[in-house]
Amino acid sequence: MSKKIEIYDTTLRDGTQSEDVNFTIADKVKIAETLCDFGIRYIEGGWPGSNPRDIGFFREVKKSSVPIDHVAAFGSTRRAKRTCDNDENIQALLEAEVPNLTIFGKTWDLHVTEALKIELEHNLEIINDSIAYLKSKVDRAFYDAEHFFDGFKANKEYALKTIKAAMDAKADCIILCDTNGGTMPLEIAEIIQEVKKLTGDYPLGIHCHNDSDCAVANSVVAVVNGIVQVQGTINGYGERCGNANICSVIPNLQLKYGYECVPADKLSRLRSVSRYINELGNLKHNIHQPYVGRSAFAHKGGVHVSAILKNARTYEHIEPELVGNKQRVLLSDLSGKSNLVYKAKDFGLDIDSNDPKVNSVVDRLKELENKGFQYEGAEASFELLMRKTMGTFTPFFDSISYRVIDEKRSNSDNPMAEATVMIIVGEEQEHTAASGNGPVNALDRAVRKALAKFYPRIADMELVDYKVRILSSGEGTESVTRVLIESKDKDSTWGTVGVAANIVDASYQALMDSIEYKLLKDKERTN
Repeated sequence: MSKKIEIYDTTLRDGTQSEDVNFTIADKVKIAETLCDFGIRYIEGGWPGSNPRDIGFFREVKKSSVPIDHVAAFGSTRRAKRTCDNDENIQALLEAEVPNLTIFGKTWDLHVTEALKIELEHNLEIINDSIAYLKSKVDRAFYDAEHFFDGFKANKEYALKTIKAAMDAKADCIILCDTNGGTMPLEIAEIIQEVKKLTGDYPLGIHCHNDSDCAVANSVVAVVNGIVQVQGTINGYGERCGNANICSVIPNLQLKYGYECVPADKLSRLRSVSRYINELGNLKHNIHQPYVGRSAFAHKGGVHVSAILKNARTYEHIEPELVGNKQRVLLSDLSGKSNLVYKAKDFGLDIDSNDPKVNSVVDRLKELENKGFQYEGAEASFELLMRKTMGTFTPFFDSISYRVIDEKRSNSDNPMAEATVMIIVGEEQEHTAASGNGPVNALDRAVRKALAKFYPRIADMELVDYKVRILSSGEGTESVTRVLIESKDKDSTWGTVGVAANIVDASYQALMDSIEYKLLKDKERTN
């Protein structure tokens, strides 16, 4: 039977200290529900003594589906000149009315003498009676030994005395914190072994920051050396360089070492949890993030693709589906026939790698990429390219011409954009104009207007992202540009690309591909 490791998530407190992370109370409650459903044991909701938003969270989470036994509040030991009964922070913790409280205290003698400016023995008293007081009031009191590893290296004897003070007060778990994030994995292992000479089987946890890019490794090493609780954040959010990323910690421990961090049948939700919380925070997904990133199991080189078609283990360390991800093959000028055959199967096309048309697609792909096209984020454009080159695509319309007028009549007026398009569908010609918020929006509206009576479901489609990149440096406003457009309907999301020296033309190419792809998929769904 696998050993269970408690995952203590601090996304809603430590994670929000990241400069680009900001959650509303409603967001925080949704995240707590998601984490609880995923199987996270403890969810730290915030510091109720520090701000109204965290106080609001503890009020609202009690109305949610999250069992209160999973919720923890965070705070500090009492102040040096206060007792626990009259310390505002301690009392605010109790007012959160949750069964799990975590407080941090000073371990590094530098902080005691320079920051608190008190005697070392006085700090031990503060740690002991703060924990003992909370233990008498709630189900569980955890102790975060702040700056433990730096404190241990500076003054081993005193750092261990702070741990002993927490043990004597019966803390439910003592968490060793690498607060500055500068400790190396081998140091973590050595120091934990030294600590265990004092603590024996007493429950210990680990809380790592990522300033030396070792937070995940340090957390894993700590568990291998006897730690039973790991603190971290979803996607590694946190102050400075972030905290230990539990989206990596969990699969590393569960799939590589056999520990149980979340129920086995829930591990496949990991990627969706990662992405959902990014979306709530309006944060860009890190496509290169291990396990959950879009590129985590993406293959580009022809040799790689040829190998994974025979056996995925040749270039994948786990089955992507175990964490809710999937294998992807990218298309570029590095592509060989294997990439195209793989992608064709993805698109539902049955082709033979020996078909001479495959060589035509490879040649056409390399020719276009040499001009600046990129299909790694525009697979819809590539599917259209493949179908057209192989002669399996029937056009839905012919685009004859377009004209765009972008006019600003005075400094006080907003610019006005108008687009005119001429399109042929079957035997009918449509010559239509539309205005819009800029030339691209005007073009989009005009094309839709022209096609609407032939393909009414085009109204379901919307543009959700638009990116422009300059490809030729040193040419100023004459530079070649690449436009990537992301579109969606109720069934799916897809990307298309256009490249031209004229940004409007590049946008038009991407827009037309997006519309053609929408019509293609609608036709396939109805057949």
